[in-house]
Amino acid sequence: MLKKVIAVCGPTASGKTALAIEIAKEFGGEIVSCDSMQIYKHMDIGTAKATEIEQKTVKHHMIDFLCPSARYSVADFVERARLCIDDITSRGKIPVLAGGTGLYLDSVLNNIAFDDFGSDPQFRQDMEKLAKNEGNEAVHKLLEEKDSEAAEKIHPNNIRRVIRALEVCHLTGKTFTQVNEESRREAVYDALIFGIDTDRELLYERINNRVDQMMENGLVGEVEALCKMGIDRSTTAMQAIGYKEILEYFEGKLNIDETVEKIKQESRRYAKRQLTWFRRNEKINWINLSETDAMKTIFGKCGLFLGHTSKQEFLK
Repeated sequence: MLKKVIAVCGPTASGKTALAIEIAKEFGGEIVSCDSMQIYKHMDIGTAKATEIEQKTVKHHMIDFLCPSARYSVADFVERARLCIDDITSRGKIPVLAGGTGLYLDSVLNNIAFDDFGSDPQFRQDMEKLAKNEGNEAVHKLLEEKDSEAAEKIHPNNIRRVIRALEVCHLTGKTFTQVNEESRREAVYDALIFGIDTDRELLYERINNRVDQMMENGLVGEVEALCKMGIDRSTTAMQAIGYKEILEYFEGKLNIDETVEKIKQESRRYAKRQLTWFRRNEKINWINLSETDAMKTIFGKCGLFLGHTSKQEFLK
């Protein structure tokens, strides 16, 4: 019998963490983060990690365990996440996956096999040189030409993943998307997936407010501390939205107002890409949390899914 997991996905600032915590509290679960940036230590404000109080309310896994200078692949993430899921279920708890990094979430749930396609150091070096001389967008444009679907999913700032996608295309003669599709195996989990569906105007307002709050909470100081630690700006961690723009502010390329506006703009664009990714998944149950009976519907579906007959009352 497949292990049951519940997942909560959606765009940035849509309320994934709060919903996942409510589900975990109601059904005796623990959170498994599926966020590619919350894995890093010392990056709390800009990645919107669960607060200390939230982490005490419900146990969280897959956050705050990796140095920002470390390399970490999707395969590494999947291996560790599955160990967390196994541990949670072995203790009679329900794993509640939560996050907006679609590739990470899908890779765990869809049991994607990460075959070793090898590497081409010279190709990678050429792409890194192109990024340095002409900017990340130039490399991202190459990916758009070879695999528009992958380019839509991978942010230009995540230059290592962009280059890896191009390298896979180069090595296999196939698109990165095609390789991922062919790597899917039989599912190892029985998953109930919720997607948070928010009015676009309201979502953008929430994103803008979140960025303002991050700035008030000390995002500039957080990035400054990372620089003092010697974290190179070329690392995946420092290319995250919010961090990259603050670095540009330090370099004098942007003033503080321009920096804040650029972070908001990039966050809104990211949210759009996230929605595009998740909309393709027909297994997602889309929920608008602003609707009156939203939580009743969510708890009802969870109760039926887990076989908790007492929870069926929520559907009445």
